[in-house]
Formats: sequence, C-alpha cells, structure tokens
Amino acid sequence: MKSQALKLLPAYTGGTSLEEALVDPRHQPMLWLEVLFNDKLDHAALLQYPSGREAFDTACRWYTEFQSLIQFIAPRSPLPVNQGPLDYRQYRTFLEALHFVSPDA
Repeated sequence: MKSQALKLLPAYTGGTSLEEALVDPRHQPMLWLEVLFNDKLDHAALLQYPSGREAFDTACRWYTEFQSLIQFIAPRSPLPVNQGPLDYRQYRTFLEALHFVSPDA
C-alpha cells in the first residue's frame, strides 16, 4: 500500500500513515473522520481491512446525512449513499473535525 497524506489522524492521534491506522486500535475510532474529510485516500486499499470497511461505511453514513454541510465547508468528491443509522454520540467529534479541516479555521 502506497503511503498517503493524512489530514486528521496526525493531529488527533499522532498517526503517520493509513497503514498504521488500519491495524492500530488507538487510531481506529478516528479513522472514519479521515475517510470522510480526506478524499485523497485509496478506497480500494482501505476496504481490504475490516477496520477500513467499518470506517468507510461510517463515513458514508455521515456524508449522506450531512452532504450539503460538508460540501459547503470542506468540498470533496462524493461518497456512496448509505442511509444507515448514525451514532449521534459522535456528533461533537464530527463538528470538531469539520472545523479542523475548514479553510477558515
């Protein structure tokens, strides 16, 4: 897997690579946010790992629910529609990450 530039994980967890985040449990709670706000990630490589699939599915659910807000603040290429349920306990973390990636932050 080719090393890819990360946006959130270095600041939130100290992670330096996607490979590290996919296998280290310390990084996995934030991995979905990296997927959500970093459209430069290789989804094919990500989906080879159970933790990557879970993060991708979670990111797709949040993108589906908040697509207009995400595109307004931090535009990215679209993620697949996933109408699954959201865990709103993650809402504050979502907003903090959205602010972090905002160009006006």
